[in-house]
Amino acid sequence: MLDLDQAIRERHSTRLFLPQPVPRELVNEALALAQYAPSNSNIQPWHMVFASGASRDRLVAALIDEAQRRPPNIPPLPASFQHFRSELGAQVYGAMGISREDTARHAAAVLRNWEFFRAPVAGIVCMHRDLGPADALSVGMFLQTLLLALTERGLGSCVEVSISGYPEIVRAQLAIPTELSILCGLAIGYPDPEFPANKLHIAREPIGENVVFLDN
Repeated sequence: MLDLDQAIRERHSTRLFLPQPVPRELVNEALALAQYAPSNSNIQPWHMVFASGASRDRLVAALIDEAQRRPPNIPPLPASFQHFRSELGAQVYGAMGISREDTARHAAAVLRNWEFFRAPVAGIVCMHRDLGPADALSVGMFLQTLLLALTERGLGSCVEVSISGYPEIVRAQLAIPTELSILCGLAIGYPDPEFPANKLHIAREPIGENVVFLDN
């Protein structure tokens, strides 16, 4: 088991998983820890739906079918933030040896988003539609705690905003009620150690870029 500092440093997005099954008890242990995350008025607003086996396969098939028909409905980033996505894409696809000009391989790699990168466990993160930004913060704290607990247990994960781009497909396949907003997907499994993009640890900005201390 990793200690907290190690788990924080080791957690990163896994973009291809082994077909190895994930023991349910490990996921349950991680979820039990994540329940300790703080939340506004102790609402505990997070709702998780997991699919594995045939349920996962049906969801993936429906998502891929829709992704081949039309792009996901995801709001674009503001212009001043778009470079972050471009820089990340260059690193991820570059690690896989896919150039910008290689449209066929790029399209195939993008489709893996809706396969949950072949993870055996596909999760959907939800929140009640009537709740607001403070409660979304609570869901984020729950999710980060869950990711660290999974990392500590040797499991890889990837938070996928792309999954929220087809909410009607996810809702229909997993019988998610309309009062729950679909925030993102979550892929869980054992990382493929040979996949080049799994070896990436994307650099972070120095804290001075995001934090201000006012002492006087």
